[in-house]
Amino acid sequence: MSETSNIISASKTILLPLAPCPLPLKLSQMFSGKRQVIVVMAVACMLTAAPAAAAGALPDSLQLKARAGYSIGATTPLPLPETIRGIEGYTLTPSLTAGFDAMLPVSRRWGVMTGLRLENKGMRAAVTTKAYYMELTKGGQQMAGLFTGRVDQKVRQWMLTVPVQAALALGRRVMLKGGPYVSFLLGKEFSGTASDGYLRKDTPTGAKILMGSEEGEWAVYDLTDDMRSVQLGIGVGVDWQVCGGLGFSADLSWGLTGVFPGGYKTVEQTLYPIYGTIGVFYRLK
Repeated sequence: MSETSNIISASKTILLPLAPCPLPLKLSQMFSGKRQVIVVMAVACMLTAAPAAAAGALPDSLQLKARAGYSIGATTPLPLPETIRGIEGYTLTPSLTAGFDAMLPVSRRWGVMTGLRLENKGMRAAVTTKAYYMELTKGGQQMAGLFTGRVDQKVRQWMLTVPVQAALALGRRVMLKGGPYVSFLLGKEFSGTASDGYLRKDTPTGAKILMGSEEGEWAVYDLTDDMRSVQLGIGVGVDWQVCGGLGFSADLSWGLTGVFPGGYKTVEQTLYPIYGTIGVFYRLK
C-alpha cells in the first residue's frame, strides 16, 4: 500500500497524495501584461470587502470609504531640461487605483485620514532630445554618450500606497484632504528605445554612432533594476458626496523622492511621478 494513501484506522485519517505545487510568480510577473487587470480587480475586491465586513465593529465616529479611479500623469523632470527639445507623443496606459480610506473626526470640521490603495502610475511617451546623456545598448554592445534624436519611454509602477492626510469638511457633501504618502513598489519598469538620430560616444566630439528607425537599427535601454522600491510624496484632493453614500473624487499626487535614488548618474535629472486621479467612492460607514 502506498505511503501517501495509508488509512490509519485508529484515527480514521486518510492521507491523500498531494499534487505538485507550482512555484509562485514573481511580483514583477504578476503586475505585467494581461495579468495586471486581473490582479487589480482581485485586490480591489479584497480591499473593499474586508472593511465593509468589519464596518459594523468600528467606532461610530469613524468614516469608511471604498474607492476606485483612473490616473493620468507622467514621470518627468521639472522643469524640462534644455536637452529635451519637444514632446512627440503620449499614450494612455491602464493606470488604475483601488482601495479604501478611514477618516476619524477630531473636531466638527477636521479629521485625520489614512488607508490602503493599490495603484499603477504608468506612461508611454516620446520626446526629441539634443545632446542628452544616455546609456544604451545596440547590437549587444553597451555605450554611453550624448544622444540627439527620438527617445521612446515606457514607465510602469504598481504599488501599495498608504496616505496620511488631514481632512477638512466644507459642509455635509464636500471634503478637502491633503498630506504625505508612502508607496511600496510591487512591480516596476523603466525602459525604451533611442532612434532616428545619433550618439556622440563619451564626449560631445566623440565617435558618431547612428541610430535608425527600425528594430535592429535603434538602441535600447532598461533601468528597471535601478528604480526605488519605496517612494515618498505628497497628495491633495477633494471628495464630493453626490447622493446616499456615492460620490466622486479628484486627487493630485507628487512623488518628492523621484523614481531613482539620489545621486543616480545614468539619469541626471530627478524624475518625479506626478499624477492626477479621477475616481468614484462609496461611503461604507
